Amino acid sequence: MIVHRPEGLSLAEYLAMEAEMVKTISEPTGFTWIVAPTVIYGKHQCVETEVNEAYCREHGIAVVQRKSGGGCVYADEGNLMVSVISPNVHNQEVFDWFLEKLSCALRTMGYEAVTTAHNDVLVADRKVAGTACYTTSTGTVVHACILYDVNLDHLQQAITPSVEKMAKHGVASVRQRVRNLRDIKDLGPIAVFRQRMEEQIERCLAQ
Repeated sequence: MIVHRPEGLSLAEYLAMEAEMVKTISEPTGFTWIVAPTVIYGKHQCVETEVNEAYCREHGIAVVQRKSGGGCVYADEGNLMVSVISPNVHNQEVFDWFLEKLSCALRTMGYEAVTTAHNDVLVADRKVAGTACYTTSTGTVVHACILYDVNLDHLQQAITPSVEKMAKHGVASVRQRVRNLRDIKDLGPIAVFRQRMEEQIERCLAQ
């Protein structure tokens, strides 16, 4: 099921909400959220090497570290965040399950979504969503960052992965690797996309 949550929170507050929910969860529960421009870097990452902090300060982009691992992502009002909290404490099992549900939801909306070994979701060979998760003694939190109508200039400038990391994915830049879903199939404003995603994720979670 999808639980609708208060709007207008900061990314740090939404992450705190996940952390509280996983303490008492009894069945898989999800919610979507949208935040102001923010760079989110993983638990094991070094902000100095992954984030262009000067650019973020200049453009009012927040920088927040999350509890889950994985890579650095940029989110803004054109990006849909999806969180699912499960009582299952088997990390990879929940991760694989979530990736399938997420790609299932996108496919039902007309996007030919596939998953990768790097836990990304691709459409037309471009990354449209990144995912990450972490497990506690009471459950697992898994979340996705879905690019629908994101400011790709900010994304390109705010995140600074190494040349080696880009080469691993066979691309020269972050922007070359990603694509907005709205450019592939336009469903209207982000609010419409969000509603459609909530409906489809709820349906897929029930299967």
